[in-house]
Amino acid sequence: MSESIEQPQSKIDEAKNKVIGSIAETMDLYGVTPAAANLYATMYFKDQMTLDEMREELGMSKPSMSTSVRRLQEIKMVKKTFTPGFRKHTYAAEKDFFRSFMGFYCQMWEREAKMNLDAIEEAQEDFIDVIKDSNSTPDIVATAKKHYDQLEESKTYYHWLNDLAESIRSGKIYEFLPTDQQD
Repeated sequence: MSESIEQPQSKIDEAKNKVIGSIAETMDLYGVTPAAANLYATMYFKDQMTLDEMREELGMSKPSMSTSVRRLQEIKMVKKTFTPGFRKHTYAAEKDFFRSFMGFYCQMWEREAKMNLDAIEEAQEDFIDVIKDSNSTPDIVATAKKHYDQLEESKTYYHWLNDLAESIRSGKIYEFLPTDQQD
């Protein structure tokens, strides 16, 4: 490469590396390993990559790379792509951060709400059994009522969390928080 081409290319590489480093460093929010984070950040600047290209570019072992790709697919940060006439599987990073955010966090929030609301429902049934049990002392009944009421209050949060996820999925939230804000 001539020096006149080398310098701009070097600047492009430096700029990309800044963003790759930043994305990789913050991917822990998505519950991925540093290796998976680095893989996603690298793929962000590529149209698509084969597993061999990923391994070559990042120097990852095959098992680590396969695990990372699978995890990124699970959280919808990477998708398998199809290229006609090309035998190898290719993968592309999700470049729409709004879609990434929606897919990941809505899934996690809905999971949290469902698990906790299910547990609350079961626990409240148990508290009702204790309250109705003729063998329960007044202190035990008072404790069961207190815990029942505490759980009843916590349902508000989990219903709100479901509503938040739904407002993001439906796009309604963007009426209040537009996505086209500029610096």
